[in-house]
Amino acid sequence: MAEPGVETRTRSSVITARAAASFDPVGRSVATARAFVRDTLQGWGHSDIIDDAVVLTSELVTNAIVHAGTSADVLCLRTEDYVRIEVGDRYPEREIPLQGSHVLAPLDSENGRGLQLCSALASRWGVEYTSTFKQVWFQLDLPQRPVGTRSAGPALPTALLPVADERVRVAVAQIDRTGAISVWNEDAEHLFGYPADQVFGKPLADFAAWPHTPGIGTGIAEALQLSRWEGSYGIRDTEGRVIPVYASHLRVRDTHGEPSTVCLLVRDDERAVLQTPPRIPVADSGTESHSADPFEVFIGSPAPDDLDGLLQRTVERARDMLDGDAAFLLLATDDETELEVRATTGLPSARQRFARVPVEAGSGRYGSARMPAVHDDLTSVPGAVPLLNTTGMRSAVTVPLKVEGRLTGSLGVAAEASGRYTNEEALRLQFAADRIALAVESARLGELERLRRGSLSFLVEASDLLAGTLDKDQTLALMAQMTVPTLATWCAVYTIADQASAPYLSYVLHEDEDRIDGLKALLAKIAPPAPVSTPGVRAWAAPAKAAQQAALETSKRELGLGSSSPVSSGIGSTLATAAAVGGETVVLPLFARNRAIGMLILGKPTDEHFRQEILELAEDLSRRAALALDNARLYSERVAISQSLQRSLLPPESPQIPGVEVEVIYRAAGEGNEVGGDFYDVFPIRDGAYGFAIGDVCGTGPEAAAVTGLARHALRLLAREGFGGPAVLERLNAAILDEGSRSRFLTLLYGELWPQEDGSARLKVVCAGHPLPLRLRPDGTVDSPAEPQPLLGVMEDLELFEESVTLAPGDVLLCVTDGITERREGSRMLGDDGLAEVLTGCTGLTAGAVAARVMRAVERFAAEPASDDMAILALRIPEPRKP
Repeated sequence: MAEPGVETRTRSSVITARAAASFDPVGRSVATARAFVRDTLQGWGHSDIIDDAVVLTSELVTNAIVHAGTSADVLCLRTEDYVRIEVGDRYPEREIPLQGSHVLAPLDSENGRGLQLCSALASRWGVEYTSTFKQVWFQLDLPQRPVGTRSAGPALPTALLPVADERVRVAVAQIDRTGAISVWNEDAEHLFGYPADQVFGKPLADFAAWPHTPGIGTGIAEALQLSRWEGSYGIRDTEGRVIPVYASHLRVRDTHGEPSTVCLLVRDDERAVLQTPPRIPVADSGTESHSADPFEVFIGSPAPDDLDGLLQRTVERARDMLDGDAAFLLLATDDETELEVRATTGLPSARQRFARVPVEAGSGRYGSARMPAVHDDLTSVPGAVPLLNTTGMRSAVTVPLKVEGRLTGSLGVAAEASGRYTNEEALRLQFAADRIALAVESARLGELERLRRGSLSFLVEASDLLAGTLDKDQTLALMAQMTVPTLATWCAVYTIADQASAPYLSYVLHEDEDRIDGLKALLAKIAPPAPVSTPGVRAWAAPAKAAQQAALETSKRELGLGSSSPVSSGIGSTLATAAAVGGETVVLPLFARNRAIGMLILGKPTDEHFRQEILELAEDLSRRAALALDNARLYSERVAISQSLQRSLLPPESPQIPGVEVEVIYRAAGEGNEVGGDFYDVFPIRDGAYGFAIGDVCGTGPEAAAVTGLARHALRLLAREGFGGPAVLERLNAAILDEGSRSRFLTLLYGELWPQEDGSARLKVVCAGHPLPLRLRPDGTVDSPAEPQPLLGVMEDLELFEESVTLAPGDVLLCVTDGITERREGSRMLGDDGLAEVLTGCTGLTAGAVAARVMRAVERFAAEPASDDMAILALRIPEPRKP
């Protein structure tokens, strides 16, 4: 109990009543303390301030008993102007979190909120210490006296202030009307690593990692246009890591009247520095709005579309109304077959959020969800309220939320003691649930509509991205990047090559890049999920079990290691990876063309669950992704087959001809084509004789490639049968005409070559409708050693002749297809004269250098890519080496 001296120093009015009680350091004492304060104030006739007093007492006694671990003394004092309640504990060394300190707990945590609530609800409050006692007090003004300016309480001595690890840094970034950063202070440089000159003029969106759950929240660009906005997101630092921050954005005008946005950012665990504490609405009269009805205060307080805020306030008021130790609210799915946990207080909400239980049948069902129910002892009815399993709660009361007779949810309050609730309290809770049900359903439908609109946009964008590639690896990467972090914290893709093959881990992605390697290692140690032949989402417990086992084994090893050990660092990484994959994991089969081609695995971190709407969206995405992945697979197979067949049409490596340099350059037009209508060949005929050919089939693509294969193989066979050049081409002409409608006319330069003992080479050539060969002599002169003759594949009766050519040492014979000579740039064409001019400058070069220089000149002649196949065959007789 507080010391009399303390009361005398802080009291300015005459005390007219007092009541005191002490409570043991056990969990049920919190509810007993709430009942003591409620009964005391009810007896004094101050029902209009009971709700605020009970809420604050609950938080302060919880701090003393649950968190400080000591007994709690509660003293209620009444004067003519106010009621003062003092809560003391026996742990004065415990640091008190203050506004502005980095140790202040976030508002959404389950502890450490007592002083924040005092600041929000009380007219005055403070903290006092003695050598053996710590006391937190708050004062609630009675309604007949206007509420004045609230005080945050007396200043603490410097020695009693909490110690921060480092000073709290507030990053300041100012954004101009175009969204570009114009101000970046030193704290921003320290927090995120970017110097000011590196971010000036760049959009904040380039550095922000915004939550992208479809239909939920506002885009970062839109948030900067609001008059004021507060919330959490991430900023990527210079190393690519995401730093969670809490931000306050304020829209202002500069001295020129131009709009800009001032952004204040702190680390997310220091959010209390910027976060606006919740306030109870003020009535028009200027006094605080108090009511005996605990639900009247918050109905309509949250924004119409703030479902989470509405649900959280509902469970907190429900708990206080029935003096419970915990409260929870679940919403029904559209088909009313399952209930989904959406808000809790007094329970580990992060662990339970979005968990689902069946309504009617099956193991773990949610008891009588459609009717009010009072559970005197949960240990005697295991599983009656699955949410309370292993929480220590013994009794509970649950009531349904209904709109027009349809089940929309369930509200419950629980206590650690058995037999705490009666039918009368169930009726009170049902009355409150009936009042809030319509507001909850309206907010839920609004959230669902926004989610569905966002889902449609998400699926449209996903379809466009998946349709934009036929590369299998890129499709896998897109699948993962679209699901993380929008739908899940991490994902993995298993692919199945055929029905006889086991699933293969093809791609892994985590929202934290540092966790990807550890996640791959973890998944590699467990068997993949078994493929199924039916669509639908199913749970997969193996990753969570493997993560828990890894964490257990690692913790055992850690006991014998120092913090500076390299192995200890690896242990920390293992524990972080285990926590990152320890939540709910689901498997979505990938079906395409009536067969399973893989599985998409989505996962959450430890103790987190998926929303039903997210799973439905993931199913839609998996169907689109499966078809895109199968299309990419089929395309890859077709390309591989096509390229294999095309390579079979190309000649093997050119033979080494004694005393002759040979160089070939070949470029097929069209993406994915290795062979087109142009072709070449150099091959031995018999001892000392070699054949060479370069030709051009009309057109490009597979049809031209088919005639190419016919021509190349026919030339080799006929030449080796001993036929001369004209006979070879005449028989080839007949073979092309025999193809009928599939035939294509063909231009062909065919020759036979005999190296001579004196270092020269004797040639016989036939030029059937093909660009004439050019001969380059050592003195730079260029001529054509052949005459044009009719092309092949047009006339049946051809009379061709061959011409003899001698190449002296230093001579070069250049043979090309019309893709070279007909290279165009607008109205200009390279032509035979242009090619001869290029060849003139190749005096003294090797055959390889000549071919390369010609191809370079052709490529530079026009900026656009070539639309026709191109082939170059260069033969050079090397000059004898000088002694």
